[in-house]
Amino acid sequence: MMETYLIVGAGRSGIDSAKLLLALGKPFVIFDGNTALDTAAVCERIGKTDVRFLLGTVSDGDLDGINVCVTSPGVPLFSDILQAVAAKSIPIWSEIELAYRYDKGTMVAITGTNGKTTTTALTYQIIKAWNAQTLLVGNIEIPYTGLVLESVPGGMTVAEISSFQLETMQTVKPKVSAILNITPDHLDRHGSMDGYIAVKESITKNQDASDFCVLNYEDAVLRDFGKTLRCKAVFFSSERVLENGWYYKDGAIRYAENGNETLLLHTNELNIVGKHNFENVMAAAAMAFAVGVPFDVIAAEAKAFVAVEHRIEFVREKDGVKYFNDSKGTNTDAAIKAIDAMPATTVLIGGGYDKHADFTDWVQRFPGKVRRLILIGQTREQIAATCDKVGFADYVFAESLEEAVQLAHAAAQSGDCVLLSPACASWGMFKNYQQRGTMFKDFVNAL
Repeated sequence: MMETYLIVGAGRSGIDSAKLLLALGKPFVIFDGNTALDTAAVCERIGKTDVRFLLGTVSDGDLDGINVCVTSPGVPLFSDILQAVAAKSIPIWSEIELAYRYDKGTMVAITGTNGKTTTTALTYQIIKAWNAQTLLVGNIEIPYTGLVLESVPGGMTVAEISSFQLETMQTVKPKVSAILNITPDHLDRHGSMDGYIAVKESITKNQDASDFCVLNYEDAVLRDFGKTLRCKAVFFSSERVLENGWYYKDGAIRYAENGNETLLLHTNELNIVGKHNFENVMAAAAMAFAVGVPFDVIAAEAKAFVAVEHRIEFVREKDGVKYFNDSKGTNTDAAIKAIDAMPATTVLIGGGYDKHADFTDWVQRFPGKVRRLILIGQTREQIAATCDKVGFADYVFAESLEEAVQLAHAAAQSGDCVLLSPACASWGMFKNYQQRGTMFKDFVNAL
């Protein structure tokens, strides 16, 4: 008997999952918590008119005959719908898991708290230059289910995978995985730091001795984790010379094998700045090298790479002030890296959705670097209280991002930088970090 799938969430990943199942001739039902969902529009996007929908809630009988649940990454495992699914012992997959089962190529998978999107985009650019049959998918806003039928034997799939997607990974087995770093994030979803770490590390759970995992040597959790792996651990470091692995020193990135080093490139040849970006380059180089990409291809593509949108993205210079969009800086560690990458005194715009983060480390970076902090969103009072505790007094509130840009423009002096790096998610005020970043750029360009 053919399996029937329950798709949870009628957003982009749910629709692409439905399209894949339709192409495979597999029956499915769609659940969405929005009782006012425009089902006709969803059907039109899928290309099927007689889709069965479950809206708002489900009864026990609604799940009869369902064999597999494919869930959106935005739906937590503790949600009512997934609890009801689990109670009936129905397997819960992410759309990553669904797509992987139909991928004819080889997977390279990247996770970590920060740097995922930049590293994934660069890894894809390098591997694509060597193997034209390479796909870019995952948390980089391209559902895997939408492209997997384009995969071919001998091809590659480069996937950015979030902790939300890893929660429901069962059979995914990357040839090369990478965990770039682990710092506190999404604790509202994963319950504790230990829970978050365990989910990130699970990207390696199906790998074996024929596979590789690229790890940040300067992350103590990952350094220890590397000792426990069945696959081969490959380290990179921005702080020390490694006997084996990739490292940054004296303005250059090198690869060492048994102490014999090879120069990859000088960092002044790159179009991306900051030590965190040098780490991203090393991680991408390590993954590409592990699947066989030659050194010269890795170096050439790394030098040609430009920053991804919304990640320390230069917007414009006006009246001697440089404006940077780091809307993708959705946690404190990413926002610290953005401040450190600024070439001058900075007027900072921060605040947003509350993910139960501690802002102390971030605020402690402000003295001597941040001229003024302009706060928006749900967390502004909490961040202000942290500023008071740390002794940073130069902050103001804004009611909107547009007002924040105006206040930043007024506060900045010639030679300064203005930086949007919120250290918080965008939800509540914006649909996503992309909308927040695009609006910031629009307001800056309208000055």
